[in-house]
Amino acid sequence: MHIAVIGNGIVGTATAAWLQRDGHRVTFVDPLGPAEATSFGNAGSLSPSAILPVGMPGMWKRVPRWLLDPLGPLAVRPWYAPVVVPWIARFLRHSSREEVVRIAGALRGLLAPIFACYEPLLQRAGGMGLLRRTGCLYVYSGQEAARAWAWGMDLRRSLGVELRDVGEEELAALEPDLRGRFRFGILAPENGSTPDPAALTRAIFDRCVADGAAVVRRRVTGFDVKRGAVHAIRLDDGEALETEGVVVAGGAWSGTLAGQLGARVPLETQRGYHVTVESNNLGLRHTVMAVEHNIMVNPMRMGLRLAGSVEFAGLRAAPDWRRADVLLRRGREMFPHLDASRTTRWMGHRPCLPDSLPVIGRAPTVENAWLAFGHGHIGMCGAASTGREIAHLVAGRAPEVDLAPFAPGRFGRGGAGA
Repeated sequence: MHIAVIGNGIVGTATAAWLQRDGHRVTFVDPLGPAEATSFGNAGSLSPSAILPVGMPGMWKRVPRWLLDPLGPLAVRPWYAPVVVPWIARFLRHSSREEVVRIAGALRGLLAPIFACYEPLLQRAGGMGLLRRTGCLYVYSGQEAARAWAWGMDLRRSLGVELRDVGEEELAALEPDLRGRFRFGILAPENGSTPDPAALTRAIFDRCVADGAAVVRRRVTGFDVKRGAVHAIRLDDGEALETEGVVVAGGAWSGTLAGQLGARVPLETQRGYHVTVESNNLGLRHTVMAVEHNIMVNPMRMGLRLAGSVEFAGLRAAPDWRRADVLLRRGREMFPHLDASRTTRWMGHRPCLPDSLPVIGRAPTVENAWLAFGHGHIGMCGAASTGREIAHLVAGRAPEVDLAPFAPGRFGRGGAGA
């Protein structure tokens, strides 16, 4: 079957690679090159433990204060508030304990096979050096501070995530650069990372092209649908690309296209920022999640990457680089000896839904269209398993992951459910 894959970020690229393994002919359709959007700036974590949603119990108490701080952990540009506040209200409805348990269980199923799903793709691409299985350290100023997050950690453990408490001396032995600022940690030994998210994406993409995938550098504007099936996709130059199937994996730009295929989803964009310290002089061996600072720290080929925070301002607003500057300031507080003389800044659009779950499944009204987007901050984590599951659906095989929580139709016909 000839399948057009809309989007060549990590989700679209991994999906295309899994489809090719089944013998399908693939055409990538994207106005940008591989990993030129959100996949470029990913924090690089590959974490089976990353199963907690963004909205956690009790968050509703803190959101009003956060919204008043333009540089806080969750910020909204004032002019965008009328658009996003109803979405945030839906998001908070999913932050009850019952909902968080449900969501975490769904994400555990999707993220547990991260490495099993990436390894065959990267082995074929010659990119196994882009996977590291060195573990992640969740670090705290002390054991008392860690108790505030204990419920979430206990939930992870209950779902089979391996976690081990690490005292101050062992923490300093594992990561000497953490000495003094952090006195307690929790090690997730099954977690890993990539030293270069863009290179990982490009390696799989280039292998797909070498294996026969075509590339069309255009934006998709719509579909030709006859008798419940897509026969062609419409491009922004007025041309039509004939196809026997389509996968929508266009990240934050997927909502309108999904709507044309019968899936009305309340897709938003979390604008994520990072700073990469190119002059990094630290010797970190693990990814580090500084929980109280809400910062993920990952040593990469190009330097030390600091990532975190959420901003809502749509797809067109210019970046607020003060948010990146806050990340760097917090990084310096965490590591007073960090050489930050050379840095780069980045902002990208994480596609997100109010229940913190991506959309994975067949389009509700079109038999040969499948949807794979909305992964939020776990795009790199969930891409390969998403691709495997889409390939199963295309082939008519039983999924290996329970896809019911990710169903495209879960929001109702008008996108107002869930």
